[in-house]
Amino acid sequence: MSKEKIRITLHSFNHLILNGCCKKISEVLINEKSVLKVAGPISFPTKKRSYCVLRSPHVNKDSREQFEIRRYKKIIDIESDSKEIINILLSLELSPGVSTELYSYK
Repeated sequence: MSKEKIRITLHSFNHLILNGCCKKISEVLINEKSVLKVAGPISFPTKKRSYCVLRSPHVNKDSREQFEIRRYKKIIDIESDSKEIINILLSLELSPGVSTELYSYK
């Protein structure tokens, strides 16, 4: 039998929702018998983006507001005997606000 290697990449702006989705995926993978090995979820460093905006367009140039966007990323690697695991992962209902990418490689 050939081993199927799958990498799931998860991105989100909310770390609580991202952790919940990782737990949901891990529970599904633990119950599946065709899964040989699971590595992860592996956390990547948080990417921060800062923005500085003037409060008033004409006066008070010294008065500014600062905003920050944080992007969280996690990866899960899976080794499986069958290709059916991809269909199971695609049929999962994950929270909105989490973007997922599935890569299959050998």
